Amino acid sequence: MKIVIAPDSFKESLTALEVATAIETGFKRVFPEASFLKVPMADGGEGSVQSLVDATKGEILSVEVTSPLGSKVQGFLGVSGDKQTAFIEMAAASGLHLVPVNARNPLKTTSYGTGELIKYALDLGVKKILLGIGGSATNDGGVGMLQALGVSFRNVQDEEISFGGGALCDIATISTEQLDPRLMNVEFEVACDVNNPLCGAKGASAIFGPQKGATPEMVQQLDNALAHFAHIVKTQLNIDIADKPGAGAAGGMGGGVLLLPKAELKAGVQIIIEATGLANLVKEADLVITGEGRMDAQSIAGKTPVGVARVAKQFDKPVVAIVGCLREDYNVVYQHGIDAVFPIIRQLGQLEDILQQGRENLISSAENVARLMKLKLG
Repeated sequence: MKIVIAPDSFKESLTALEVATAIETGFKRVFPEASFLKVPMADGGEGSVQSLVDATKGEILSVEVTSPLGSKVQGFLGVSGDKQTAFIEMAAASGLHLVPVNARNPLKTTSYGTGELIKYALDLGVKKILLGIGGSATNDGGVGMLQALGVSFRNVQDEEISFGGGALCDIATISTEQLDPRLMNVEFEVACDVNNPLCGAKGASAIFGPQKGATPEMVQQLDNALAHFAHIVKTQLNIDIADKPGAGAAGGMGGGVLLLPKAELKAGVQIIIEATGLANLVKEADLVITGEGRMDAQSIAGKTPVGVARVAKQFDKPVVAIVGCLREDYNVVYQHGIDAVFPIIRQLGQLEDILQQGRENLISSAENVARLMKLKLG
């Protein structure tokens, strides 16, 4: 029996590789002679770098960068084993977790550090950059990132605008003359798991601003600033970012990256699927196992388990999901390639304790799934 194990991480509990290893441990108790292939997955958000490094036998490098508040912080990026591809998570430099709750203000936070990570990747001489843009603390349309890469945004006094989403309303001119020329020579894929436009009721500010500290008044101010930014980009650079699906991701970073010469927005899980060569790995499998921390109706909107299931169904493979917990609307996933779902929590308790018990619960659940399979196999 050949079993492919391709889960996402269980946030705040286990990395994707640790999840896969725990599932393997449980299954080996029942099928010790089976062949197991672990493929750590992600959907472009936090954990994507670790998954891709694990999948390509690469390494993670620490880099000092500018935090969302403008101070210095230790960020990181990954490099594939063949040194040809860099893996970057926006959250590593510009993530919400880097800003204390009482200091969260998307009018002020910047994505400059993400640009520094991209620049560092260019220094390494890679031929391809994969950028995941989830979990940001910013609402600056990626302007900070672009500033770090050499794009200039100046006000009517011909001064560079300050950091933060609120400063976008001051943009009078945009110059790409000093944009890092090395960007012309790299393939640049941006992992985006939402389709929100840049502005409006479903835009970056309205949908994601409040979780970053924006009050209703700030949301309106930020939305106006992004609309102004989009207008200047359209009139001066002839690039339409306002209504591009995904432009509203990560505080408008999805729109900002479109100013780069070779950047392409793609579904986050699809990037990971292609980077790991998942299709070639599952086509000979007898079973595919996937999973995530919580499964619900949102899982069909670009999340890892359904992405894995769709690949597996191309080869008519059975798919089992082992997950941390379920919401009552989860059963929609059965219409998208997943054949059975098993939550792992064995008993109620404090969240902190449940997170710490993730490995043991996964092993136990995987063993139970394997025992059920053994009954069927006779």
